[in-house]
Formats: sequence, structure tokens, C-alpha cells
Amino acid sequence: MKEQEKTFSHLDASGNPAMVDVSAKAETKRIAQARSIVVLGEEIMQHLTNGDIQTKKGPVFQTAIIAGTMGAKKTSDLIPLCHPLGLESCKFNIQVNEANEVVIDCTASITGKTGVEMEALTGATVAALTIYDMCKAFSHDIVIKETKLMTKTGGKNDFERK
Repeated sequence: MKEQEKTFSHLDASGNPAMVDVSAKAETKRIAQARSIVVLGEEIMQHLTNGDIQTKKGPVFQTAIIAGTMGAKKTSDLIPLCHPLGLESCKFNIQVNEANEVVIDCTASITGKTGVEMEALTGATVAALTIYDMCKAFSHDIVIKETKLMTKTGGKNDFERK
């Protein structure tokens, strides 16, 4: 059997931008986890106590979770061809790793006809941007190092980053 040729899903036959037609797809449980890594530097990390950084604006990681959740819910308002989704779950885990980097994991899920990768990626990204915003008074030497999809299940293909 010949492998199906891959194409960009958001282009129509004429090459114009188009929302993917999901009307013929079956509803399945879909889960995606995305990760953003933020390097805050020693000047900021010295303020880490009890698993969070306290600022005049409030607890940094707790605020990032709220902002990330709001961002995930607004993904279709930010990314033009994304379907608006009613997320069933959006959860965050924020920890500091052995390299003293802030690791933000966002897991989004839905039972539907289209996946939630963009929602998980948006949630992790907005959480990272919120951490930047809340910590920039200490230092602007902050790097949002990377954002990437870690896993995706449901739909046509599953994915897991090694």
C-alpha cells in the first residue's frame, strides 16, 4: 500500500486558507500535552519559596496557571483557522527542573472531532508569557526557551516526543 501524500490541512484545492472541514470525522477522546520552558536566571530564582515566586502582583506560577487556562480557552480567537472548542479539561503542572528552569506542562482534553494540540500549546505559551510579565521588574534577562508538543492522543495519529 502506498503512503498517503501529506498536504497542508489549512489550504483548499486552490491554495487559499481554509478551516478544516471536520463534519465527517468521528468524535473521539483527544488529549494533548505541551511544554514551555522559561529560564529566569539566578536573580529571580532566589525569590522562589514554597514552590512559587511571590511578587507585588501576586504568586507568579499560580497566576500563570490562570492566564494559561484563559489562553487555552481563547485559542480560536488567536489562531485564525482553529475551531472554537469547549475544552473539557485544561490542567497545568509548573515545576523547577534540575537545571533551575521553570517547566510548564499544559494538558488539554476534549471529546470531539478535532484535536487540542493548539490549545495545549497556547496554554503553555500564555503561562510562560505571564511568568515573564510578572518577573520582568526583577530582570529582563528572561528567556522563554522553547515551547513544544509532548504528546497527542485521539484522532487520526497519536504522537509522543521521545
